[in-house]
Amino acid sequence: MFKHFRTAAAVAFLTLAAYATAQELAGDHPDTYVVQKGDTLWDISARFLKKPWLWPEIWQANPQIANPHLIYPGDIISLAYLDRVAVQPGPRQEAPLTGLPLADIEPFLRNMRVVDSFEELPYVAGLQEDRLRAFGDLDLYAVGLQAPQLGQRYAVVRPTRLYDEPRPSSDLDRRGKRTLGEGSLWKQTEVPNEHSDFLGYELEQMSVGTVTAVDAEGNITTLKLEGDGREVRAGDRLIPVEAQPYDLQFFPHPPRTPLVDGKVRVISVADTLSRGGEHDVVAVSGGRREGLDNGTVLSIWRPGSYRLDPLKSPSSRIEETRKPGQGRNKLPDQYTAHVMLFKTYEKVSYGLIMKGSAPSRVGYFLRDPDAGQGSTATASLH
Repeated sequence: MFKHFRTAAAVAFLTLAAYATAQELAGDHPDTYVVQKGDTLWDISARFLKKPWLWPEIWQANPQIANPHLIYPGDIISLAYLDRVAVQPGPRQEAPLTGLPLADIEPFLRNMRVVDSFEELPYVAGLQEDRLRAFGDLDLYAVGLQAPQLGQRYAVVRPTRLYDEPRPSSDLDRRGKRTLGEGSLWKQTEVPNEHSDFLGYELEQMSVGTVTAVDAEGNITTLKLEGDGREVRAGDRLIPVEAQPYDLQFFPHPPRTPLVDGKVRVISVADTLSRGGEHDVVAVSGGRREGLDNGTVLSIWRPGSYRLDPLKSPSSRIEETRKPGQGRNKLPDQYTAHVMLFKTYEKVSYGLIMKGSAPSRVGYFLRDPDAGQGSTATASLH
């Protein structure tokens, strides 16, 4: 009898799981789809699922797929069962799809990184012919390199931004110091945040140089700049070129550990903008220490303002603020977009805004991706 009960319970559980999974399927999904070159996993998943970040949970359940993470141009995708997506392998002549359009994020994958410090790095002491700037086949002279070898390649990087809390970010001068008065017009208008923490320095790669000569004492190293870089200045830093410094495959998934509400927020938008939309890159104040990794999908939220009650507190003062106060009503938080992380460090990550309903601004908070599906939870500033 117990055996029959266990079997019935298992069948009931599978039926319930199939029903729950079916609720995640998009209502207007196609019966089949042939994967095209240039597609992304996010685009493909959105054709079949209401929540594209849940695709591994469905595709991994399919016994016909040897590796559900690898989908190739020419593969035929179809809804073979109620609770799973089936894939008929194609010719497999192209590279597998990734979760993001690499063209949109390649400059950040190749040229941007976040470090805890940079003062100890070797640096450019001077340039050929005492130039102020150099690029393309010109020489630079570096100090501080440890046992440099002829033919060794170094990336020339420049500290451009400091990330910390509560201030989202600060621009840096050529020495890596805060620019006096920078961004005060905008930075002070962002959402208030009571967290205090140093997050890191952002280094931007300017060019790459190859060691061509080392003086007898080993104090000065000469490097020849490559032709496709940006201009280099005295004071720029050097780090060894990495053979494979970034991932090429991204698989969308929800965060592996719950986020502390209000802790992680947008701290920068690419191209010095204060707000961004679909396919804009943002930096967020969370990384490996929060359990985030490449491919994590999060939702971005605009914290609701505290607005003076128009009937109880008629006044000519500013009616809207980000802080509570007497006679103010807390308006709901507003979902703006989903973002997928593609480069994570300990305390900072870069992400690409995938799809949204409104622009996302510096200071907005991030939550679980499901929170963007009609939730009105309130962001905490503590």
